[in-house]
Amino acid sequence: MIAKTTGWILGGLCAIMLAGVEGGVAQVEETGGIPPELVAEYIHAVIQADRSIYSTHVVEQLQGRKVTVAAEDWKERGALPLPAQMLQMAGQEVEGLGLGLRIRLTSLGPIYTKNGPADQFERVGLEAVAKNPRKPYTGVMTEGDRRYFKAIFADRAVSMACVMCHNSHPLSVKRDYKLYDVIGAIIISFPIR
Repeated sequence: MIAKTTGWILGGLCAIMLAGVEGGVAQVEETGGIPPELVAEYIHAVIQADRSIYSTHVVEQLQGRKVTVAAEDWKERGALPLPAQMLQMAGQEVEGLGLGLRIRLTSLGPIYTKNGPADQFERVGLEAVAKNPRKPYTGVMTEGDRRYFKAIFADRAVSMACVMCHNSHPLSVKRDYKLYDVIGAIIISFPIR
């Protein structure tokens, strides 16, 4: 339900905002469209709110209770998905809308290698947000004949559930995370002309 709600919110928000970005970065000042940096900030705000609320008001509240738990193997156990899994599912849902919007998690020390940086831009961006988590790392990329604005935002351990999961996971390369440490990044990209 949360993933579907996030998908609908992001889908509608993105459709409206991308209409303003459609003119592209070079024409933003001329047309009065929304700068892609601001679009990315809006999208990130929705994602971060969903993840923080889910982490603190769902996962953390249920951990240790007999009601249920959040677990990596949530489907098999009849448990709740982890916040990272919720974001990944929302990203898949949003990508399926066909807007060209992509949202994913990545890390320099990912639990699963598929969540590592996809290219040098992401590697540099991950290093940048680890040093300065308050400032996203952004740029314009070209794939084929399309240009994409890409923004990399620091992803922090917003609850002790995040810290405990990352520190205790058998595949984790780091086991000394503390509350609010940067554990990776949220990458948002969308097409521009």
